[in-house]
Amino acid sequence: MNGTSSTGSSSHFRLGFVEGATPDKWIRIWRERQRRPLDAVPLAGAGAEQHLRDGELTMALLRLPVDRDGLHCIPLYEEQPMVVAGREHLVAAADEVVLDDLSDEQLVRPLDPGHGTDWTPSAAQLAWPAMSAAEAVETVAAGTGIVVLPQSIARLHHRKDVVARPITDLEPTRIGLVWPIDDPDPDTEVFIGIVRGRSVNSSRGR
Repeated sequence: MNGTSSTGSSSHFRLGFVEGATPDKWIRIWRERQRRPLDAVPLAGAGAEQHLRDGELTMALLRLPVDRDGLHCIPLYEEQPMVVAGREHLVAAADEVVLDDLSDEQLVRPLDPGHGTDWTPSAAQLAWPAMSAAEAVETVAAGTGIVVLPQSIARLHHRKDVVARPITDLEPTRIGLVWPIDDPDPDTEVFIGIVRGRSVNSSRGR
């Protein structure tokens, strides 16, 4: 990637973020306080943390868990899992569901494993082709199966022909701020301070 030879020597601060993460507020504060350019880099697919290990990113907002070998991680917030189904599906009649309500369903799995969970319905499952979250939502909109997504992803890909309902007994997914242990960028503490809501004086003083 342009301008990056290692995380410590890049002229730009490069922040990766997975689909559904919302770093806009923190990026805006950075640009108000810092002269150093910040590049926001969307990430997709499994193993997004590898971009950090390869020196292509300074820090990243990733969906947890990640392989912590060689990486620092600060868990930031949790997301409610949602079931997304066609508007004519039975879940549309409920305000919320539990896993037992979905045990007979066909589960469409997005390509990125961080979008869903390890849960699988008890019914025999079809072998779905690899697809993105948007493609999975399009599939269930046609009346085929359900997809389980973090709330932010369900909102991002909302359509008029689907409904999304919270799954109350499924563990939430989490977003964390991750960066390399070795060769950390000198401005990682500045960004951590912004994420944690420190004032301009306290974040620069660290």
